[in-house]
Amino acid sequence: MRKFVTLVVAALIVAGSYFVAFGVPASLGVISGIETEGGVQATKTAAGPQAGRPAGRSGGGSATTVVLTPLELQPYEDILRAIGSAKALHSADVVANASGAVTEINLAANRQVSAGDVLVQLEARTEVFSLEIAQTELDQTRDIIQRYERLQATRNSTVSDVTLSEARVAERLAEAKVGLAQTALDDRTIRAPFSGKLGLSNLEIGDILSAGSVVVTIDDSEALLVEFELPERSIGLLAKDQIVLASTPTFTGRVFEGEIVSFDSRIDSVTRSVTVKARIENPDALLWPGMTFAVRIINESDPLAVLPSTAITWSRSGSSVWIENSGVAEQIPVTILFRRDQQVWIKADIATGTMVVTEGAQKLRAGSRITAPGSPAQRPDRTLPLAGDRPAGDRPVGDRPAGDRRNTPEVGQADTGQPAVTKEPT
Repeated sequence: MRKFVTLVVAALIVAGSYFVAFGVPASLGVISGIETEGGVQATKTAAGPQAGRPAGRSGGGSATTVVLTPLELQPYEDILRAIGSAKALHSADVVANASGAVTEINLAANRQVSAGDVLVQLEARTEVFSLEIAQTELDQTRDIIQRYERLQATRNSTVSDVTLSEARVAERLAEAKVGLAQTALDDRTIRAPFSGKLGLSNLEIGDILSAGSVVVTIDDSEALLVEFELPERSIGLLAKDQIVLASTPTFTGRVFEGEIVSFDSRIDSVTRSVTVKARIENPDALLWPGMTFAVRIINESDPLAVLPSTAITWSRSGSSVWIENSGVAEQIPVTILFRRDQQVWIKADIATGTMVVTEGAQKLRAGSRITAPGSPAQRPDRTLPLAGDRPAGDRPVGDRPAGDRRNTPEVGQADTGQPAVTKEPT
């Protein structure tokens, strides 16, 4: 019995200490009807937010706040990029067709020459004599033919038709010998095959050239051919006269326009690419053969529906977007055609200008009511004062200067407009 009394007294002491330090709990105040420091006010606090809670998903029939963007049409630019190397439109190694000593040189580096200009002359005395002999034989044969024809015209000549025919055969042989001698003589003169610019040459007068030796290089750079490789997927974009854009580090910031002139008829089995050649005009001779170019081919599609990528949602059935239909969310399936950076081009049965949810789509369900910042549902009604609004200069009851916390509701207590009960320390 003594132990029981001791325990009861101890419990009362602990409870009394708690009440002195913290006051009567709000639940006991409500049950007993005692208006304590937290009692009635806590009850009002619990009821207040339910009565004035702002609209949200958890409230019955509340609207979900989202961000809406109008659906726009914009063409998609499919850009193919490649690295290419330039060649002159016409380029050749000028070689010697015959052997001999060099007697004349016209090979100034970077000199512009025309087709047929003499570049190198070889010693040609033997060929000159051979041509003279062949020409003399031809002249003699023609004289014989003329004499035979005059004799036959008198009708008293013993020259037969067979003899005259043999003379004419000899004439043709003599003409062939003259042609061979003339060709041999022409081969002693090396000429420019086409108009262009000469390269470097180490040839000197007196050097002995062998047949087939390279004399000099020549390039016609009025236009360049840029050769590059494109991936297999680009086949559908390849066509003659397709515009290409080329740039080179030599001329930073400049873009040179050209067009495709040819491409291979098959795909390389190793690189899985196709070789393409594009022609770039070079009237000012700014571009040189051998330059490296960054090539771009731009294929612009018809205008397509475009949206921020955040508008796309995914499910088992595929990709879709949410649109606003009279304030209600509606899910529309879409097909993604292209994607670049933060934008996607789609194919969908959606009219241009339709408002599409671009942020907050993850919170939506079919039939959800939605509202967007700036829409009428989101703008506050200023006909009634909002919570916290007071007329200018009207100081509410219980307001105190900064730092004065007397009669100020504690955190979690509602402001009832009456001074809060203050418990004096005992």
